[in-house]
Amino acid sequence: MYNLFKVFLIVSVIITGCDNVDVTRYVDPNIGGVAPLLTTLTPTVHRPHSMVRVFPVTKPGLNDRYLSDKIYGFALNMPAYRRGNVTELMPTTGKLNLNRNECASSYDHDLEEVHPWYHKIRLEDSNIDADWTTTERAVIYRFKFNGNDSCNIIFRSARKAFFKATGNNIIEGWEEFENARQYFYAEFNQPFNKSGSFEPGKIKAGTEIAGNAVGMYVTFTSVENPVEVRIGISYIDGHQAAMNLQKETNDKSFESIKEKGHQIWANELGKIKVEGGTERQKRIFYTSLYRTMERMVNISEDGRYYSGYDGKVHDDGGRPFYVDDWLWDTFRSLHPLMLILHPAQQTDMVESYVHMYEQSGWMPGFPQFYGDFPAMIGFHSAALVWDTYQKGERGFDVEKAYEGLKKNAMEGTMLPWRNGPQCSLDSFYLENGWYPALPEDSVESVPGVNTFEKRQAVALTLEHSYDDWCLAQLAKALGKTDDYGYFMQRSKNYRNVFNPSTGFFAPKMANGKWVEPFDPQLSGGIGSRSFYAENNAWTWNFSVQQDIPDLIHLLGGKEAFVKRIDALFNEPTHIAKWQFMGKFPDATGLNGMFVAGNEPSFHIPYLYDYAGQPWRTQRRIREVMDMWFDDRPLGIPGDEDGGGLCSWYVFSAMGFFPVTPGSGEYAIGSPFFNSIEIQLPDGKTFTIVAKNCSKKDKYIQSATLNGKELNSPFIRHTDIVQGGKLYLVMGDRPNKDWGTKP
Repeated sequence: MYNLFKVFLIVSVIITGCDNVDVTRYVDPNIGGVAPLLTTLTPTVHRPHSMVRVFPVTKPGLNDRYLSDKIYGFALNMPAYRRGNVTELMPTTGKLNLNRNECASSYDHDLEEVHPWYHKIRLEDSNIDADWTTTERAVIYRFKFNGNDSCNIIFRSARKAFFKATGNNIIEGWEEFENARQYFYAEFNQPFNKSGSFEPGKIKAGTEIAGNAVGMYVTFTSVENPVEVRIGISYIDGHQAAMNLQKETNDKSFESIKEKGHQIWANELGKIKVEGGTERQKRIFYTSLYRTMERMVNISEDGRYYSGYDGKVHDDGGRPFYVDDWLWDTFRSLHPLMLILHPAQQTDMVESYVHMYEQSGWMPGFPQFYGDFPAMIGFHSAALVWDTYQKGERGFDVEKAYEGLKKNAMEGTMLPWRNGPQCSLDSFYLENGWYPALPEDSVESVPGVNTFEKRQAVALTLEHSYDDWCLAQLAKALGKTDDYGYFMQRSKNYRNVFNPSTGFFAPKMANGKWVEPFDPQLSGGIGSRSFYAENNAWTWNFSVQQDIPDLIHLLGGKEAFVKRIDALFNEPTHIAKWQFMGKFPDATGLNGMFVAGNEPSFHIPYLYDYAGQPWRTQRRIREVMDMWFDDRPLGIPGDEDGGGLCSWYVFSAMGFFPVTPGSGEYAIGSPFFNSIEIQLPDGKTFTIVAKNCSKKDKYIQSATLNGKELNSPFIRHTDIVQGGKLYLVMGDRPNKDWGTKP
């Protein structure tokens, strides 16, 4: 694969010219294909935010997809990020064999070509060349059968499904996914000689079948030209799937569709142009930028969309309807990045959240096409809505959004991995201001508490404090004075779980006593879930983004605060590292107790800025990013979660980061490139110039913003979207006087 990638890189340079390099040459979707511990990434072909996302299906249950020996099929679509594919097809040769394991074929990455818009592989066992490309709502597979045997293409499902052969070149059907259906319409470029259906363990002669884990096959007696299968997808119905296919692919060749996808990606990724740095840094940067555009996805189809929030088809009113978001992962940096690059699109996404609330009665947190997926903690739709509104994007029904957010805050449960109305623990929180914890060895007595995820009592209190702050700011902006005062009071609840005797945010029981014994590194069970979320007290001790001055005060003042951050990066595991990782499998990219591979850590290296020592941020962020991100299959330090980790890298490489979404402020770090030019939607540009930037020259010596001296390690969102230039002079020794002003 890497040899083919180099050829593509050289050809791109020749085509585009050295002065206008096509940045797609730096994108390698196989980066991250081997997971450090948990979930890996797929080499996904799609268009930015498109409904169709496809990839080769490798061994079931094998996280490290890049290391899979074989391909078992090709996805018709991934309707919900990282939750598998719906329906797959597989070409085979010779006598028909429907055994999925026996149909699988080995492949070789050295013979692979993969880009965001196109993927090509060789199925070595069957001597078939397979390649594919996509539009927004369709995928086109092309199979070149190189032998003289008869040829087959098998469609199969893993769930309840329906398949039907129409004539001698159409297969259509649907498969259910979480009580919703994905319809498809597949058209072959040449007639097949035979078709049939099957169910587990039995081949049938019929051209129509319904049931669980059923499928259909077609057979070609002889094939001289490549077989092209064009597949339209719909969540509305089968007719719409056919219409989507016709609208997006009729009268267009495979090559023209492929090239259109290339142009779209070149335009999108080219909105940020970097100069300087290393080839490795550029590959990581642009591959990360590609990953940020995998979702949310637009599921509007010809002015309509299916909503899993009320099970109905709606008119979209001329605005795309977006789903597939994991706000716990994406509110921190993915949505803020897109607010810079695509603010109008972000308002459409927020308006989609509003419609989901209107249709279901709750603001979702992890919205999918079939409905809300109850996962993680917090109601970070408050952060999304307020950050969007605060940054001047008003193209959504803000009053209705506020209504939904307030309902979640006042009536919704806070329980991890749950949604719906409150329980007794939530009532306790509203009355007392902290989520009550239980000692580790206690038996849970409250119905609804997830037996694995536990109460996560401290993390819940911290995250809801931040969300309440966001809601308070929105209330103030809308003139809701009483609500502002109430939610601002709730935003201080983090203080109720700070134990001054230990210096940690710690579990407090319903009787007001601290849980004892308490070890900030190891207490709380698997992932510290009794008290925290996926990480221990060391990480969660810095989760007060809405009031960092008060956090600094609680931790003893600026000097003590800096020492606490330093200690985080240097605290050794108190048990063997392999034992620690078994207890904290999300704590990948471990620097001391700092976790580079998990979202609650993203902002921590930037906190030195708030304590008057930004040179430490400049050093830390370079160390972390250089150590834990790479341009190889092992290049992602944790669960990427659909743009979470990668958007952190993109921001950090550009030299700034949104520590507190909703504040309109970015903390300055240390750019990786000599020049970063961000093309804004209105034709303006914002440029960061880092003179003398290099691996050693990572410290800011001086700075100007639009020609005026800047001695603060912060810039505002308005500074960026108005266009201009941030000019930094870099050096190899820290200037401890720069950036000391607030």
